[in-house]
Amino acid sequence: MGGDRGPEVTVEGAVAAARELGSTVILVGDEAVIKDHLARHNEQGLAVTIRHAPESVEMGESPMVALRKKKHSSIRIGLEMVKKGEAEAFVSAGNTGAVMATALVVLGPLPGVDRPAIAVVVPTLTHQAVLLDVGANVDCKARHLVQFAIMGNVYARDILGMTQPRVGLLSIGEEESKGNELTREAFKELEEEHSLNFIGNVEGRDVFSGSADVVVCDGFIGNVALKISEGLIETIFSLLREELKKDLRARAGSFLLVPTFRRFKRRIDSSEFGGAPLLGVNGVCMISHGRSTGKAIKNAIRAAEGCVNNKVIAHIREGVALG
Repeated sequence: MGGDRGPEVTVEGAVAAARELGSTVILVGDEAVIKDHLARHNEQGLAVTIRHAPESVEMGESPMVALRKKKHSSIRIGLEMVKKGEAEAFVSAGNTGAVMATALVVLGPLPGVDRPAIAVVVPTLTHQAVLLDVGANVDCKARHLVQFAIMGNVYARDILGMTQPRVGLLSIGEEESKGNELTREAFKELEEEHSLNFIGNVEGRDVFSGSADVVVCDGFIGNVALKISEGLIETIFSLLREELKKDLRARAGSFLLVPTFRRFKRRIDSSEFGGAPLLGVNGVCMISHGRSTGKAIKNAIRAAEGCVNNKVIAHIREGVALG
């Protein structure tokens, strides 16, 4: 029921996932509203069903208030279905804070995990990388960053297919002495974590260079880095469109470059990744952007299935236990 465009895009993405991926999708929310949106699609023969939820959490609503007062929200019911085994994963483009808080209460953290982290897949010059945490934890301790590194390592290995991911700590310089008290302490602990291929500090410019496969930071820094990156991409595209419209020669050239522009957009389009997993809770929970399109929801479902099929939760549990 959440997201900037509500159930319209969620239903669109669910139908696309069922049709194109063969997914079994349960749409949780106001049954009458969902049926109305489903009627606009040809869902005959597809594995799409509805679980009624009489309440929903608004995008600007306080997560803790929603957690206490809305026991029958679509977020709560969906996560309870995962806990009971009635569903294998939960996907939401709704109130991120409410999803995180409810997931912690309903699913609970994995043993040995103090703080769950939101992980995003970002494009680089060579392949893809995992950046975490991007917003779940504003204030962190060094041991939390080590746990993030272990979880990100598992995700890069299981989902991105990397045999020995290179783990970097986001800081203001490559030297061990650079950074604040948190990064300096985390550096020492990451060096001692022998289950990781820790390559040391990486700077902001290295996030998209491909020099690290997993980039670890606290949620404050990660969220700022992510939002700046999103804004930069939007600005570049806007400026490029302006330049291509300025004269006839530019318009003619842009016509010839259409296939190239499309390939470029696919490489950096966040909707291709769909959603960001909340790593560290005892179940697959995928958080999608509030501005998600139907395509993004479909790919979030694809990503959630990847976590289930590759046993990411079990592997994180094992990795944290060994760490």
